[in-house]
Amino acid sequence: MQMKFAAAGFVRGSRLLWAALLVCAVAGMPAAQAQAQDAVSLLARYAALHEQLASNPFQHPLYLESSQTADELRGDIYALVEQPYAVVGPALQDLDQWCDILILHLNVKSCRAAGQPARDRLSLNIGRKFNQPLADTYLVEFRYRVLVAGPDYLQVLLDAEDGPLDSRHYRIALEVVALDARRSFLHLSYSYAYGMAASLAMQGYLATIGRDKLGFSIVGRTADGQPVYLGGLRGVVERNTMRYYLAVEAYLGALSAPAPEQLEKRLNDWYAGVERYPLQLHELERDEYLDMKRQEIQRQQAPGADAAAQ
Repeated sequence: MQMKFAAAGFVRGSRLLWAALLVCAVAGMPAAQAQAQDAVSLLARYAALHEQLASNPFQHPLYLESSQTADELRGDIYALVEQPYAVVGPALQDLDQWCDILILHLNVKSCRAAGQPARDRLSLNIGRKFNQPLADTYLVEFRYRVLVAGPDYLQVLLDAEDGPLDSRHYRIALEVVALDARRSFLHLSYSYAYGMAASLAMQGYLATIGRDKLGFSIVGRTADGQPVYLGGLRGVVERNTMRYYLAVEAYLGALSAPAPEQLEKRLNDWYAGVERYPLQLHELERDEYLDMKRQEIQRQQAPGADAAAQ
């Protein structure tokens, strides 16, 4: 009987954690020195990934990797952006612009800039893949920092100490460097730490509603040569890292559209990006996603939305 209650608790906990996972995981030197070193490191990474960016299963100049330790999961995406740093850098610096990015994720139900007196936090409500009252979602408070904003290199960090159960140290980090007059190179990292309770809850999710979910890394081949994709916890972090990257990609891609058309373009482009990888990322039909997001964004923009989201 106790085991049955425990198992039920793990499944209930996995639903909360499943939602939170979707958000989710340079001191000591002068800023100019840190900027120079980080920019050089990212350029070196671009050079090292030249072959992978040119030829890969994504059919885009993109490289994804993931890692798992005893208590942490992490995903990293490196991508060539066919836009100049003069466009990309300023577009990814402002707090409100990040809300325009993050709300594209199907599990982000609301995003607000917060913090008094400084606006230095992003409050995200994380929920399921359908319309929900915000009271039924999980609130995650991200601290927002622009660590470096130079003429050819940007580094932005969002981090949250606490998540559901004993998950913690959620971190979304982005850096971008200029390559030439028309191209930039971008790195997005998503990570979080977890303890025993969170690990058991995630295993419960993967054994039930998440049992058929796959990541992107190819870990083998079938007898007829078809790829075998990574599953498990690393598959979870790979899928969410890709969703957040596609949100950045959709936001940047919409900048060239007239301002009144940018929101619809972002929504449609995010969905189109997800559907490039239906095996891993398909969850909703286009009309379902668009209807849900339009309602969520309308709610977010309504008077009194901040109070309702707490």
